[in-house]
Amino acid sequence: MDRSYRLVPGTTIFDAEQSAKGYHLNQFCMSLTTAENRAAYLADERGYLDAWPLREEQKRALLERDLNGAIAEGGNIYFLAKWGATLGLSFQQMAGSMTGMTEEEYPRDDGRRRPAGGAAPRPRRTGGRAC
Repeated sequence: MDRSYRLVPGTTIFDAEQSAKGYHLNQFCMSLTTAENRAAYLADERGYLDAWPLREEQKRALLERDLNGAIAEGGNIYFLAKWGATLGLSFQQMAGSMTGMTEEEYPRDDGRRRPAGGAAPRPRRTGGRAC
């Protein structure tokens, strides 16, 4: 199978392999949809994580609030958003943390969001006019 899409600089593609790698990590995140589980997690993060069959790298990423690390360990951003919300983080704060930017800096489009080697976005054009 051609997996040349993995060659995109600075990008983790959530494919079937990443899905399998992060299955328990993403199930952990889904467990945070109930108030009872959110309270249990916040009361003892390490203990709650230890109850899940997570790899140490996955636990470390969560405990260190390393969103890029969690994604590299198979986390899906839509599931990880539940974890971030449990911690009181907005999606904008989470996205900023992935780029090394503050929540206030993130909305500005000054090109720092693109990873090294990434291409600048180009406007889509229809009939000679930008959409």
